[in-house]
Amino acid sequence: MIFLELVLQNFGPYLGRQVINLRPETDENTRPIILIGGMNGGGKTTLMDAIRLALYGSRAQCSTRGNLSYNDFLTQSVNRNTPPTEKARIELAFEVIQDDKPTTLRIVRYWEKEPKDGKDTLGILLKDEWDEWPDKALANTWDEYIENLLPLGISNLFLFDGEQVKELAELDTPPPLVVGAIQSLLGLELSERLSADLDILVSRKRKEIASAKELATLEEIEQKLNVQKDELEAATQEVGSLQNKLEMAEKKQREASEKFLYEGGKLASDRNRLEKQKDHFTTQAEKTREALRELAAGSFPLTLISPLLEQAKCQAEKESRQQQKKIARDVLVERDYRLLNYIAELSLVSEQLDKIKFFLDQENQQLEEEIANNESPWLLAELEEIKELDNFLNFGINTAKFRAKEKLEELENLEIEIDALDRQIATAASPEAYQQLQDAVREANNAVAKAQVAHEMATRRCEELMRAIAKTKKELADYSEDNIKLKNNQHIIASVAKVQATLKLFREKLTLKKLNKLEIEVTECFRYLLHKSDLVHRVAIDTQTFSLSIYDPQGQPVPKHRLSAGEKQLLAIAFLWGLARVAGHHLPVAIDTPLGRLDSSHRQNLVERYFPSASHQVILLSTDTEVGKTEAERLRELDAIAHEYLLKYDSSDRQTTVVPGYFW
Repeated sequence: MIFLELVLQNFGPYLGRQVINLRPETDENTRPIILIGGMNGGGKTTLMDAIRLALYGSRAQCSTRGNLSYNDFLTQSVNRNTPPTEKARIELAFEVIQDDKPTTLRIVRYWEKEPKDGKDTLGILLKDEWDEWPDKALANTWDEYIENLLPLGISNLFLFDGEQVKELAELDTPPPLVVGAIQSLLGLELSERLSADLDILVSRKRKEIASAKELATLEEIEQKLNVQKDELEAATQEVGSLQNKLEMAEKKQREASEKFLYEGGKLASDRNRLEKQKDHFTTQAEKTREALRELAAGSFPLTLISPLLEQAKCQAEKESRQQQKKIARDVLVERDYRLLNYIAELSLVSEQLDKIKFFLDQENQQLEEEIANNESPWLLAELEEIKELDNFLNFGINTAKFRAKEKLEELENLEIEIDALDRQIATAASPEAYQQLQDAVREANNAVAKAQVAHEMATRRCEELMRAIAKTKKELADYSEDNIKLKNNQHIIASVAKVQATLKLFREKLTLKKLNKLEIEVTECFRYLLHKSDLVHRVAIDTQTFSLSIYDPQGQPVPKHRLSAGEKQLLAIAFLWGLARVAGHHLPVAIDTPLGRLDSSHRQNLVERYFPSASHQVILLSTDTEVGKTEAERLRELDAIAHEYLLKYDSSDRQTTVVPGYFW
């Protein structure tokens, strides 16, 4: 956890909006200390109260609250010069790790001079790299969230002031606030609270027993319930036995059915149906054969001589063309004769007329040669016959082949069906064997039916008994509620004593274990701050009062009065430092007036050894006499200071302003 920014607005002596950067870094260099200077009464303690108030609200242990109610405390915390239109406001931004990544939260609390309902208004803002947005769910559960992050019980180990250190140094036993933090840290607070709660519980139960009336006997109802339970147990066992019998009967039924099928019983029962199917398929096959015979009696055989028919068709077409040429020759001769006479009438040049005659003679001679070269016709087919032959070759022959193929496939499928039916009929059981198989299946079915009826009856009996038991239990519960309550109270009282004895033993062992670790940490911190290894060898902590005892290297106790005031204060700081380290929380440390009553040597040890190492973030609230010029310069030399602020207090207006820098 790292505090990033504290904003005060019209709170205490801070009028208007005051912003303090608390980031423990400068120019991306990590430096743990934020040094805030201010004179007494200038607002240092108010800053500590603001942090506590932002974190814990009405539960905050603020220095100026005393016995005031939260409403009165908020009212007196508003700056007296606040304009009527403005409110008092505190903001605390800090960074925590959530889901393995840094998350920035901003706590915002604001209220008027007369707070509504005696409370402030709380808002929680989540921030990413672009903007902030409110988280209402987190605001509603803020007390639980902050208690897990920085429990109120141990907050005084991290947010403490010089008066607390002074009181701790002077007293033989730690003050109540520190004792409470120790108990919370060690887990003793929970056990103490539990023990007290158990005492209250025992007191209440004793009063209930003392005022309880005598109750009527419940033996008759309990006896009835026991009988019903015995009957239910017997019925449940019977259901289990009948379930086994039912499973055996079902197994025999399956075996009989499988045997009935395997040995042809099913086929024997279907013999008549199979024979009818066979007769039907045989009739269909005969009809198909008749259709094939009709095809064979028609034009289908001509498909065998289709090449010969093709030749006949070609010959017939050839002879037809030859005949057409002869007819054309006679027509052309007659036309040539008329053409030549017409040309002669035109009185053409004789040379031109000779050329035309020569051309026509050549054409006629070529036609004569073609006619002469052809064979003499012998088929002498008519034109209609040629057309019928062409139609048969192009269409009829294919239709005949398709119908024949279709009928052959149909006949083949029918013969396959007939063969399958013949095999099934042949494997069917004989009438005598069929009767035996059928009787076995019938007996198995009857056995299963009887077993099912018996099982269902036993199951219904169990259900009836369970309903009866539930009814009896309800009757017993209604009738014996007071008696059971009495017995429970007696049992609770007897058990509480055992629990408290166990708690006491647990508390003792836990205290020894945790205090042993705390003693080691406090001793190490004290020796480090004191820088006198020959004075202190061990710091012991009393398990009852948590008072501190010091022992030298020879194991002899060192009386506390032998310590100087500065050494006592260092011991108190070492005690708080050790407690914070044992707490195991990676949290900031805020210290108000840290160096009171320390001489220069001890002050130097605290400045050089404690402040830079107390935590990853240390907020120092100091006067000019505590962290003086020498101490401030030493911290600057150690590169330990991230930011410096000065609280300037105007006594005439009684107002404080936060400005950068320190006294020097």
